[in-house]
Amino acid sequence: MSAQLPTCQLLERYYGQAARLWPVSPPDDTWLLNLSAAMVSDNVALREQWQTSARQAMSPFAPFDCLPDGQVVLFWPKAHQLGKWWLAWLCHVLPDDTPVDIVGEHQGGIKRVPKILDELGMACDKLDNARRCTLFATRTVNMAAPESAWQTFDALDMRLVSHPGVFGHGKVDEGTQLLLQALEKALPKKPLKVLDMGCGDGIISAWLAKRGHAVTAVDVSAFAAEACRRTLRENALEGRVLESDVYSALDGERFDVIVSNPPFHQERDISYGPSSRLIDQAVEHLQAKGQLWLVANAFLPYPERLQRALGEFETLSDNRRFRVYRAVN
Repeated sequence: MSAQLPTCQLLERYYGQAARLWPVSPPDDTWLLNLSAAMVSDNVALREQWQTSARQAMSPFAPFDCLPDGQVVLFWPKAHQLGKWWLAWLCHVLPDDTPVDIVGEHQGGIKRVPKILDELGMACDKLDNARRCTLFATRTVNMAAPESAWQTFDALDMRLVSHPGVFGHGKVDEGTQLLLQALEKALPKKPLKVLDMGCGDGIISAWLAKRGHAVTAVDVSAFAAEACRRTLRENALEGRVLESDVYSALDGERFDVIVSNPPFHQERDISYGPSSRLIDQAVEHLQAKGQLWLVANAFLPYPERLQRALGEFETLSDNRRFRVYRAVN
């Protein structure tokens, strides 16, 4: 089987079919899975996919107690600060002078990597380039645990903690503000069991917990889940935070309200997969008369999906850029 994605095609060209790789923050490519014994990713959905194929898959926030069995390859993310975090993490958990290769697309900013490596005091050699991608080689140096990427900021009378790569990093996006305004007006004031789907840095979870609701927050990203935990702690609030591929970690649990500002981008691509499952499976996780609240860009095709999954729904807010929808089970 050949590689499907440009970065993996470059790796296939350089390493060949006999390679043994140890990818970090990898994309979803079967060729890569077949040539790797283990990987590290913040994405719980991808980790579960690899584990189903009998591969070791680790979260960067889990205790690290193994050495790479293969060539370490970091897939460079579009958020450069996140890439620097991954480099610092690798330098912290791996022995000094461990070879690390870095691959990425030109439009994703891989050409900035030599400068970043120089700033970190790390070597840099260019190995290959093709498919509008480049492959660099470096070696780890001694570094402390990467804590500097975490950013704390104040918004809506709360202290929020964010991390590069988490949705809305360092700010409150317009859609979330519109959703919270609508919730303030129309959400019942009595304590409710609420699910925050795609919690990001935890702003919605903290806002709900501050008003006395019992909050469960889930996100597919370990960075987002950790950011949400830190946000709740910063505000002395209670809440359960889980890594989950949409509803995968909830085992049929039901809620009075499901609230979400669902993502529709995967890197630079548009993907409706998670948001579609969020809507289609909501009836299985809502109590009778339970409510599903969504905020979304006005152009996204969610009304038709809400109609099919839950029947009637209403638009509570519309500022021409974003809309807030509510449907009742």
